[in-house]
Amino acid sequence: MLKFTPILLAILYALAMYKFSAWRTKAELDQKSSELADPELKRLTDRMAAALDLPRIRVHLYEIEPVNGLAAPDGRIFLTRGFYQKFRAGEVTGEELASVIAHELGHVALGHSRRRMIDFSGQNAMRTALAMVLGRFLPGLGVLIANFLTTLLAARLSRKDEYEADAYASALLVKSGIGTEPQKSLFLKLEKLTGLRGAGTPVWLMSHPKTAERIAAIEVLENRWTNVTKT
Repeated sequence: MLKFTPILLAILYALAMYKFSAWRTKAELDQKSSELADPELKRLTDRMAAALDLPRIRVHLYEIEPVNGLAAPDGRIFLTRGFYQKFRAGEVTGEELASVIAHELGHVALGHSRRRMIDFSGQNAMRTALAMVLGRFLPGLGVLIANFLTTLLAARLSRKDEYEADAYASALLVKSGIGTEPQKSLFLKLEKLTGLRGAGTPVWLMSHPKTAERIAAIEVLENRWTNVTKT
């Protein structure tokens, strides 16, 4: 029984972390956000809502400066104040911002938002269990190895989710008549907008696919849809 103690402790830790993370995320978003009311963006989201046969798509403004969009585990869609300011300043078009909303809708529709919270807790549990087990055989190195392995797993799962959300967004943008060009043009702007540079990071450690690979994946979908239309 004692040999299973680290695993049982890790599972209990994961459950506690999941509950706490979900509560903390909701509290933070409730406190620092409100529904976004912008006529141009509403016109675009109404087109996407019609394509999805929904009455409307609500978007919330998250009052933080970093440029980002996110989908909460409860299904709400958020744009940060920093991202919205880029739109107001003319650095991002309404259609490009609509592509972000479509991407986050993809995370919700495909179950990524809730699963990411569970995955995060599970990865913490795995990290804890591995560190306990490996630490017995490799004192001082066990924690480092456990951290490295869970980082690899998290990055791989995150990249898979991003590709899937991109594909969902592409299909929705095409169906709503907006098209994928704003989606691709925004990808080319993201490094400058966010201030992040991933060129020197190995792809297997990145949480998001590289820009060129994301655009290439969208173009593969476009060619597939074009060929289906022709036939």
